[in-house]
Amino acid sequence: MKLSRRLVPDIATLQAFECAARHGSFTQAAAELSLTQSAVSRQIKDLENQIGTLLFQRVRQRVVLSEGGAKLLPEVRRLLNQSEALMLKAMGSAQAEGALALATLPTFGSRWLTPRLPDFLARHPGVTLSVASRSQPFDFAEESFDLAIHYGQPVWAHAHCTYLCSEIILPVAAPSRLSLGRPQAPADLARGPLLQLATRPKLWAEWLEGNAAETGGAYRGNRFDQFSMVIEAAVAGLGFALVPRYLIEQELASGALEVVFERPMRTENDYYLVVPEGKTGNGPAQAFCAWIATQISPANGAA
Repeated sequence: MKLSRRLVPDIATLQAFECAARHGSFTQAAAELSLTQSAVSRQIKDLENQIGTLLFQRVRQRVVLSEGGAKLLPEVRRLLNQSEALMLKAMGSAQAEGALALATLPTFGSRWLTPRLPDFLARHPGVTLSVASRSQPFDFAEESFDLAIHYGQPVWAHAHCTYLCSEIILPVAAPSRLSLGRPQAPADLARGPLLQLATRPKLWAEWLEGNAAETGGAYRGNRFDQFSMVIEAAVAGLGFALVPRYLIEQELASGALEVVFERPMRTENDYYLVVPEGKTGNGPAQAFCAWIATQISPANGAA
């Protein structure tokens, strides 16, 4: 991609603009940036000339953003934050033998992956990890990840998908909920209260149908957009939840949750490791892929 140098903004000028907007004063911005007031004023003028619009208006002893300046400010702050994050990432991995930027599903990352990462880092002490959560596929060309963990179908533009594991869910509830009356048959769960995963609204209907139960009440109940929220709601006794066993290992071990019926159901999608084209030879990514495969538990039908 060839950029026009004339259109690429100067970071120092953007810093002056953001600082002046935050303080409502060129003088205070100059003090923060260790510049003269005239230097800040000149940088703002250069930016206005480059954009072709007035960014500030003088009101009494202060400067306030114009309409154009107010529209520009959020984007400038986003760009400055991205620039800072880029430098911090580069500085953090400069002394490492290898850096690995990983995107993972939020609940999978926090509940299953993170507790196991000490083992990976102990086996690969020269690797520096950068882990971020992503719920949906993204463009590797726009986000510089080396690897992603994906739930769905093995389809991702400009990347290679490798099967990791299936997902098997089963109904669970807190002892406090079960003390109100333990269901005697799968059909009893249809009366609820059911905890719904908003991103997968058909889970309860599919499970009930698979267990020869009526599905009339399968879509009722409070909704949450992450498995982690569904799990916490179940622990709080708000209702019955359908969740993968591997996400609730600690709750099952401690007794915070109990399996209502040992009737597991495999969901229609699977988990995949996704490597972008051009990074298949990345050493840390290859090491991570080999390591995570050893963490899969066939007993759970998933990770």
